[in-house]
Amino acid sequence: MTKTSQPPRGNSHQSKHRSPWRWAGFVVAPLALGVLVAVSTLSETDDATVERAIPFELTATDGQTLSLDQALVGGDTLLYFSMGVGCDGCFAQIPELEAGVAERGLTLLPIMVDPAPMVAAEAARFGIERPILIDPGAQISTAYGMVGIHGHSDRPSHSFALVRQSGEIAWVRHYPEMFVPAGSFLSELDAALES
Repeated sequence: MTKTSQPPRGNSHQSKHRSPWRWAGFVVAPLALGVLVAVSTLSETDDATVERAIPFELTATDGQTLSLDQALVGGDTLLYFSMGVGCDGCFAQIPELEAGVAERGLTLLPIMVDPAPMVAAEAARFGIERPILIDPGAQISTAYGMVGIHGHSDRPSHSFALVRQSGEIAWVRHYPEMFVPAGSFLSELDAALES
């Protein structure tokens, strides 16, 4: 009976044909570490970068359309996203802030998601003459990250975004309250304008 001879384990022929991946550990580990450091650095940079405002054009309670670009022609603009109908504080907030915002050279753009006739009726009840922009389906509010804050899944709560004339979003503030006294709000706004 003839035995089949097998090459010894340390055979030089076999060692020459080992997997080309045997050195991968020496290359992959430092490479992976480098990628993690790069991603971490990019994440920190992204947090620090200024976001750009999303352009929009909405119809207001007076039937006119207004775009963000039109508002920015006059200077920095303060977007006010609120719950709207059913929130008296949301409407009372507009006359509370109008004078102070205007004194700072800003254009105030209130934005609500309810149908224009409902919003107009509530605005009249509060003596608000300023047109309020209507955001059907909360599309713009969602795009700006204003929906789902403080328990409202289908509309904004009580949030502001300061948009510089350059189109950069310089400041965003979400309030758990449905009304913020002018003094408190304007102090925070002033700090944002100075930064």
